[in-house]
Amino acid sequence: MTKIPKEIVEVIKKLRENNFEAFLVGGCVRDFLRGEKPKDWDITTNAKPEEIQKIFPDSFYENDFGTVGVKTGSDDETLKVVEVTPFRLEAKYSDKRHPDKIEFAQSLADDIGRRDFTINALAMALGKSDFPRKSDFQIIDLVGGKEDLKNKIIRAVGEPAERFQEDALRLLRAVRFSAELDFTIEERTREAVKKNAGLLKFISKERIRDEFVKLIMSEGAAEGIEFLRESGLLKEFLPELLEGVGVGQNLHHVFTVWEHNLKALEYTVKKGYSFEVKLASLLHDIAKPRAKRGEGKFSTFYGHDVLGAKMSAKILERLRFPKDFSEKVIRLVRWHLFYYNVGEVTESSVRRVLRNVGPDLIEDLIRVREADRIGSGVPKAVPYKLRHFKFMVEKVQKDPISVGMLKVKGDDVMKILRIRPGPKVGMALSALLEEVLQEPKKNTKEYLIGRIKELGELSEAELKKLAESGKEKKEEVEASRDRELKEKFWVA
Repeated sequence: MTKIPKEIVEVIKKLRENNFEAFLVGGCVRDFLRGEKPKDWDITTNAKPEEIQKIFPDSFYENDFGTVGVKTGSDDETLKVVEVTPFRLEAKYSDKRHPDKIEFAQSLADDIGRRDFTINALAMALGKSDFPRKSDFQIIDLVGGKEDLKNKIIRAVGEPAERFQEDALRLLRAVRFSAELDFTIEERTREAVKKNAGLLKFISKERIRDEFVKLIMSEGAAEGIEFLRESGLLKEFLPELLEGVGVGQNLHHVFTVWEHNLKALEYTVKKGYSFEVKLASLLHDIAKPRAKRGEGKFSTFYGHDVLGAKMSAKILERLRFPKDFSEKVIRLVRWHLFYYNVGEVTESSVRRVLRNVGPDLIEDLIRVREADRIGSGVPKAVPYKLRHFKFMVEKVQKDPISVGMLKVKGDDVMKILRIRPGPKVGMALSALLEEVLQEPKKNTKEYLIGRIKELGELSEAELKKLAESGKEKKEEVEASRDRELKEKFWVA
């Protein structure tokens, strides 16, 4: 059972000791009842902000909504500040996001009535003894939230249209909660989302982005995106994605562009990949409808990778994503079509892919390719070809086994032995390489300079023999490393 932190208990106790009511409310109660650890804890009270601050001198009040931040001194970052908010009534919402004014209420019922969904409108009264024994708290449910929580339903508090007209961000929150919790949106609430979808234009792109990120990171991301399409919400902030609806592809695909993109996203969610990979997988073929030429199984989409990167850049800028994040997603979209056929592609072409996308993103690029394959309807995400590409990537990223890895150079050999450029310099370096491959700890400048002096005393025949031994050792180590990598990636 989830425990209520002592910091929360102390704040509630102090409010009560000063003859005020105090309740846990909202998402923390919902998560508590589901057995999940709440991300934050919200306390509501009939005390006004100035009364809260009088009880808690070490606090701050820097907003228009009555919320006081109480400093607890906790070592837990999430509990260093506990937010306490007075019961509130809210007036007209002219901008569809913020109430025109805040009025403090005297009853918990008034505060509950202004909240978004029933599962977020539950309150909890704590007992006086040690808790969290079940007898030490009482759930206050004025809107049927417990039943909806049990039945996994998202239902607006009161009249759905009124709740969405008060705060249009709730339209997206309904979809996001449904995707996160695997809950069903109740029919009247669902219809109200569709009828009021246009209100989303009143919401800032930053707030839309934040909800969109949470949706993509949820287990039900693909289903959530599908409902955004059905409800009309998606066209308000990401209409480009809708262009793929009903657009057929060629003989390499069994799904439409829209279905393909959703299935690619679904795969990355199941694999638990990063947000960059999830978003890039959703957007990787976004330009196909604009790039399509012809119909049927021989239709083409030439240049959709380049155009897709440009479209993605505009989308990410519009939604105010940070520049460094956007650049990563754009690179993944731009290079998701990298060509690779075993036996045809050389190490230099693999290095070119690495250079284009960047060593930091090569693993993510491969993950987007996996998602692309699954979205195309093939059974295997990582076939032999892709495993071989992974092998080649790791191979070319390894430090080259050559004299270049030595801590001394040809100039050092010529300077110490007082010789001009010639075969003897190369033979000396090969001889040194043989020793370092045998014992890597010998690769220090101090040791190798000493060995160069000793090698200078040898005859040319003796030095040549050591050099040949060095070349053989190099080939042996290279072969051994290749075998290990091939075993790792199951390639021949």
